[in-house]
Amino acid sequence: MNPYRIRTWSHISALLREIDSPSDILDFGAGDGWFAGQVKSLLPESGVVAVDVVARKNALLTPVIYKPKDPLPFADNSFDLSYAIDVLHHCHSPEFYLQELMRVSRRYILIKDHICRNRLDFLMLFVLDELGNRRFGIPSPGNYQRGWQWGRTLEKNGWQQVRLIWPCESHSGLLGAATNHLQYVSLYEYNK
Repeated sequence: MNPYRIRTWSHISALLREIDSPSDILDFGAGDGWFAGQVKSLLPESGVVAVDVVARKNALLTPVIYKPKDPLPFADNSFDLSYAIDVLHHCHSPEFYLQELMRVSRRYILIKDHICRNRLDFLMLFVLDELGNRRFGIPSPGNYQRGWQWGRTLEKNGWQQVRLIWPCESHSGLLGAATNHLQYVSLYEYNK
């Protein structure tokens, strides 16, 4: 099993254990469905819907397919929890899909992604992205979050950060020492 995923899941699952059990969950950019499977195991009473731009062979969960640059094919407030794990920076417009996650979410949004504060951060993230995603045909457009801009967007729209894990220890050893400060997990709750 991929050690990156296991370490990342340990942080995500800790946050999910702290919230009221959501009944409807959206996995945005589900990929092969591994994280959706983990969420379903942790929250067996919850319904998990996966969405992606392509269906992968041997995916653990068949995703709802949408076209890149299109809005998500769900009504407003469809999900108690929406999450995106290492996905937003692959989108043509992370801010557009952040708005979409806010639109379809009633209560919680969880984001695991990267923070880029300077040119060296950008270079490290881009190299890691290419190494980790090229073999799957996933583009690396370099749309990394600058500072904490996505958090500011959420907060301007009534979402309050409940927890932040940063740096997030997703890598180990020398790679972790060099790059964990680029990783974070953040949980937001809608402040009615």
